[in-house]
Amino acid sequence: MKIGAIAWDIDGTLVDSEPLHQEALNAVCHGLGIDMSDLHDDRFRGIHMHDVWLMLRERMPAGVTEESWGTDIVDYYIARARTLKPLPGVLDLVRRFAANGIKQACVSNSGRRVVDANLAGLGLQSFFAFSISLDDVAKGKPDPEPYATACRRLGVLPAQVLAVEDSLTGFASAKAAGLVTAFHSFGGDGPDDADIVFADMRVLGDFVLAPVPSAISSST
Repeated sequence: MKIGAIAWDIDGTLVDSEPLHQEALNAVCHGLGIDMSDLHDDRFRGIHMHDVWLMLRERMPAGVTEESWGTDIVDYYIARARTLKPLPGVLDLVRRFAANGIKQACVSNSGRRVVDANLAGLGLQSFFAFSISLDDVAKGKPDPEPYATACRRLGVLPAQVLAVEDSLTGFASAKAAGLVTAFHSFGGDGPDDADIVFADMRVLGDFVLAPVPSAISSST
C-alpha cells in the first residue's frame, strides 16, 4: 500500500488535548450551575461543539446562548494551551514523514482558534500544507466533508491518504470519505475495519514507510 499523504486529526493524535478540552467544558458548565454528573467525560470525545451544545441545551440556564457558552469554553482552553504536550513520538514522526516527501495536513473537528492554538503550541506548522477546522466546512465529522476536502486540497486520491484518528466520530468521517484509516488507541482497541490500530507512533511510522513489495519477475 502506497501512502502519498497523511491527514492528521489533532486532538488525541498529535497533542494530548482531550483532558484540557474536557476541563474547559466542565469548568464553564460548572460555573453556569449545570449538573453533568450523569455524563461520562468520554461522552463528548470527538464530537464538535455544536452537537455538544445540542446535547446540553436543555440543562442551560435562561439567557445562555450557544455563542456565549462556546466563546467561554474556547477562551478557557486557549488561556491554558501553553500547557499542552505533543504525544510521545509525534514530533519525530512528522519530521520523518516530511523527510520522505509525504504531504501532511490537519483535519480537526475543533474551531479555528483552537486549531491554531494547538498547532502553535506544537511548533510544527511548517510541516503541514494546511489545516481544516470546523469553521472551514459546512458539516463536521462524522460527515465525510472534512476529509474529502483535505484530499482535494492535497491533490491525492483518498485511497492513498491515511487518516490518523482516535475517535469513532473522526474514524467514521475518514472511512466514509474513502481514506486509509489508522486508529490511535492507548489500550490497543479500535474499530475492526481500521487498516491499522496502534498505540506506539513507531508502529504507525513502520506502517506508512514500509517498502512496497515489487512484482516478482521470472524468466525461463
